[in-house]
Order: sequence, then structure tokens, then C-alpha cells
Amino acid sequence: MFTKILIANRGEIACRVAETARRLGIRTVAVYSDADANAKHAQVCDEAWRLGPAAAKESYLLAAKVLEIAKASGAQAIHPGYGFLSENEDFAKAVADAGLVFIGPPASAIAAMGSKSAAKALMEKAGVPLVPGYHGDEQAPDFLQAQADKVGYPLMIKASAGGGGKGMRIVRASGEFAAALASCKREAINAFGDDKVLIERYVEQPRHIEIQVFADAHGHCVSLFERDCSVQRRHQKVIEEAPAPGMTAERRKAMGDAAVAAALAVGYQGAGTVEFIADQAGNFYFMEMNTRLQVEHPVTEMITGHDLVEWQLKVASGLPLPATQAELTIDGHSIEARVYAENPDKGFLPSVGKLRFMRTPAGVHFTGQQRPVPAAVRVDSGVREGDTITPFYDPMIAKLIVWGANREQAVARMRLALDEFLVIGPNTNIEFLKRLMENPAFREGRLDTGLIERDKSQLIPGAPVPSLETLAQACALVLTMEQQAAAQRQRHQRFPADPWAAMDGWRPTGRQQRLMRFETAGKEAALHAVQLGYAARGYTVSASPADGLAPVCLSDLKWDADRRELSGLIGSQRFATRAIHDEATQSIHLFGAQGQISLKYRGLTTDVEAEAGAGGSLVAPMPGKVIALLVEKGSQVRQGQPLLVMEAMKMEHTLNAPADGLVQSFVFAVGDQVAEGAQLVDFKAA
Repeated sequence: MFTKILIANRGEIACRVAETARRLGIRTVAVYSDADANAKHAQVCDEAWRLGPAAAKESYLLAAKVLEIAKASGAQAIHPGYGFLSENEDFAKAVADAGLVFIGPPASAIAAMGSKSAAKALMEKAGVPLVPGYHGDEQAPDFLQAQADKVGYPLMIKASAGGGGKGMRIVRASGEFAAALASCKREAINAFGDDKVLIERYVEQPRHIEIQVFADAHGHCVSLFERDCSVQRRHQKVIEEAPAPGMTAERRKAMGDAAVAAALAVGYQGAGTVEFIADQAGNFYFMEMNTRLQVEHPVTEMITGHDLVEWQLKVASGLPLPATQAELTIDGHSIEARVYAENPDKGFLPSVGKLRFMRTPAGVHFTGQQRPVPAAVRVDSGVREGDTITPFYDPMIAKLIVWGANREQAVARMRLALDEFLVIGPNTNIEFLKRLMENPAFREGRLDTGLIERDKSQLIPGAPVPSLETLAQACALVLTMEQQAAAQRQRHQRFPADPWAAMDGWRPTGRQQRLMRFETAGKEAALHAVQLGYAARGYTVSASPADGLAPVCLSDLKWDADRRELSGLIGSQRFATRAIHDEATQSIHLFGAQGQISLKYRGLTTDVEAEAGAGGSLVAPMPGKVIALLVEKGSQVRQGQPLLVMEAMKMEHTLNAPADGLVQSFVFAVGDQVAEGAQLVDFKAA
């Protein structure tokens, strides 16, 4: 076994590999960019070496620099994690040529599976079922159009060297093909440096099911069963689970055998994932093989009881697989949710900023030993409170993984765990994930890749309007903060407290009445005013008479400073709400029955400030780069017509005209970097 390894990655996967290595007594070397100088992964490893500037191509993608550090640090092997250099055949070969061990498959296997087209041809020879399509080298647009018409519609264009949902387009009619092809190739060359594409028939209501395989250098290869990754948005996975709902023993064996055959066909070693697309009838077709550990590997660990990173380290050091196929069994059900810094209300655009507050569910970290039951909750994260989500890398905050004796219990545990995952700072998808756990189709296991788009109105209903009960809780938090501040002042006073400054609301003419105003943030900014009345044993909270709502009584307030939990009675109903007062932004965050509600206490303010960027212009919804202008300056355009394309996180985002009107000018040129909120188009509505 190795005594020191270098982890050529960042974030949660670097932390994950380091955790297992430490348990096995292996020292670890981290590498970091300037943006990650104080990152968690650089601190949990035994050593940390600088790579270069923030941009990945100037740091984490510098193969020669990584090798230089590996040799200088005395590392015997390199674990590539996933992404970056993990599926780079040249890097794998360079590692071997340098006399080090690449903790992954041979360069030849990466090369064989690196091209989707070549891989499909190889799989066809191995007898693995394929979706009808074109996977050849001829890439002339007219030729590809003819092949697409021959395959039939709907079809999917895929970047041959792609992955992670990038460089993929669904085309439903022949007339849409040319524009989709151009966009796909543009995104592919930007993300992978290769614009070659393949074309295949699009399976309606498809399921995405993948098989975890593992092979050693002694000719052994096993399947560690399947994962269902059907719940996706923009071709990127959101929820993964194992085993797949509705999977029969016969189909599991057939898919496992096909995956093992695929691995053996390329002389595979280490961890790999063979991905299949399946229709609702159970037919399955090979899509691609990922020659690395997958983001969603924890659900396989939870149902098998095996640490896959430990397997990687053992296999790479020359040991045989730790278990045979006959010894592998499935125990229970596991679900993983990817918690991202993104805004579901804005098409899941990435969100950046400081994690001013973060609390994760209490759980037990999986260590490869006996499964921790019943507290089977695991959080894999590469960030901590106070860290910043930057625009340079994937905006994942954490992976939340749960285990249950069955799927119903796992779903229930996930829903409860999401309630305990609190983040203030960038926008997150946590409330969206909660609604997903409550979605009828998801709860019943009726999964396909179109679920999110089909049920968008339930999953993305827009920002909630705070109820009177929620505003009453906001009032309660303001009162609590005021009482704490008053107590603090009193402790530092030389003289007895001023009775007029008491916080009980007493006045010579009766109890105090206060008008309290709260503002919701964002595009739908609104001011909410409530009347707070001090009563003998609590408070009354009333809305505007025009709202027609009966006042509510607020009493028995208690504040748990350790849990940041506010509790009390609204009428006769007890509530308990996580409540955070963010002093940096002077805002209130409530995590209750309505989900996360963020408010600013405006006191006696009477007006809401106009939203920045309003008026006759289009602004950047996220930081990124302008990569295409789709109309000319001075063009008359229709509402919804595409105007320009931005690229962020290696994904394309098209901005459309908000109304019929005139494009008077573009503020930026192709290639310019723009900040979030920057005006992009001088637009005059008709």
C-alpha cells in the first residue's frame, strides 16, 4: 500500500479521498489555486502546494505542474478525483512514465472510452446494446443534417468528448438541427477543446441508469449494482439513488453483465461507471463509460457497505478486489442530493458569494465499517462557513446522502435532513430539493429525465409571499434581538436602568403600538407592514385591514442561542423556527414551514428602493463571458427573440428580448467578461 499520495483535485472529492487515506494511514498532498489558498481541502491534507492562478487552465489543468509537485513532495501515486485531469489519457500516461501510479484506469482504457463515438463502436463489437444513431468521424454540417434526418426525430446531439451535460442538445424537427448543431459545437469546443459530435435517437421519457464496475490487475471485474440518476435538469444530475426503483433481479443482472463486458472489452482497471439509457418498458442502451469515480459514488457505498476510495487505493497498489461478485449484496436504499449555490427561480443559474452562515444536518460519516444505523446521514462537502463560492469552479456546496431500510424511509430521512441544512449567502437549491422530495411522481418512483421540466410549476413556484404567521415570527426575532441589545447595554450602565427604556411596551397612556415593516428581496421586492401591539402576556400582530386577515396572538417566546431556534405560540399553535439575524446585510432569515424566507427589517421606512438595473436594459443574470451576439445593433426584435449568448461554468445561457422593441446597442463585445448585474443591452421597448 502507498504511504503518500497526491490528490490532483479540489473541493469535496479531495476532502473525501483524504478522509479514507487518513484512515488507512496514508499521508496526502493537496494542490490549490490562488482562489483556493484557504480552502478546506488544502487544510485537511498533510501538505498543500500552490499550482497557480484561479482559472482551472492555469492551475488544476496544468498536468506538468501537478507531476512536478508529486515528485517534489515524494508522493508515490496520484488520485485525480473527478473532473479536471481525471479522464485525460495523456496525463495518465505521463504519470506512469514518471514512475508514479495513476489511481485510475490505464491510459489505453481512458482513450478507448474518451470518445463517445469510438466507445460505441467498441461496445457494438462487445455485444452491448446501443441506441440507433451516427457515431462516425465525418463532421460536415450538411452530412450531419442528412444523418440526422435518417435517424429520425426527436434526436440528441452530443459532444463526443463531452460529459456533465455540456455540449448536448435535443432536436425535435429537421429545421431546428442546424442551429442546435452550431450551439452544441460551440459549447463543446469551449468545454473540451473538441467540437466533434455524435447523433442518436432520443428516447422519450428516458431513465438514466448507471452501473458501478470495479476491476483489478488480476483479471477480476465486478458490478456493485446500479444507481438511478434520472432526476436531472439541463442534463445534469440532481438526485441519485441506489438501487433503482422498480429494478427487477433479472434486469439488474443483465445490465450488470453488460457493464462488466464493457469494462473487460477495454482492459479496464479501477473504478468506472457504465451509463445506460432505459425506456419505460425496461429496454436499455449503452450511453458512455466514465473512467473515474463518480460524484454519486456514496449511494453505492451506503447500500453495499464498501468504501470505494479504499478499493481504488488497494487496486492501484496491485492488490486484488476486496470482494467477489457473490459476496456483494444490496442492503437498504440510499439517496444523494446535490446542494448547489444556484437559483432555481432563474433557470438554475450559478450563484456566487460568501457562505455567511452554514449548518449541515447532524449525521454519521461513513467510514467503510459497520453502517451507522439509524443516524444514516452523511454530508460530503469541500466548503465551510466563511468560505466563498467563486465563479471559477463548479458551485456545489455539498452532497447530502441518506440511507434507509427502504426507499420510503430514505425519502423521509432526506426531507428531514434538508430541513436541517441551513445556508445564508449565495442562493441555493435547498427549497427546490425539499419540494422534489414531496413531488408525487418522485415519491412513487415514477422517474424519468423530464420529471423536473414536466412538474416545474410545483417544483419552482417562485418566491413565497410571507404569511401573517411568518411575519409574526419575524417580529418575534426583532423583539428578541432588541431585548438582547437592551440587556447588553444595561450590563455596562453605571446607574439603574431607565424605566422608559424597558422592553415591555408599557406607556402611561396604555400599551405601545408599533408599525413594523419588512421587505422581501429580489425581483419581486415588496414591502410588508404589520401592526405590533404589546399585550399583558404577549403581543398581537395585525395586517392591513384591506387584507381581511384576523390578528394573531404571539406569546411564550423562547430563544435557543445555540440552535438559533425561535419558538413560541401563535394563537394556540406552537411553532419552532430556525431564525438568523445576518448583521452583515441587516437581514432576517427564517427557516420554517414556508421554507426559507429572507426579509429586511425596515422599521418606519415607507418606500422600497427601486430595483437596480430596472428600466430599458438587459442585465447579466450571473458573472460570465459574452460569447455570441445574435442580432445586429439597431435591430427591431420580437419578445422572446434571442439577443446574445453568455457562458458561465462552461454552460451556455441565452438572453432573450423582454418585449418587442429596438436593440439600440450592445454594451459588451464577444469575449468580454461581465459581472452579475452589468447592463448588456441598451433596449427600447416598442
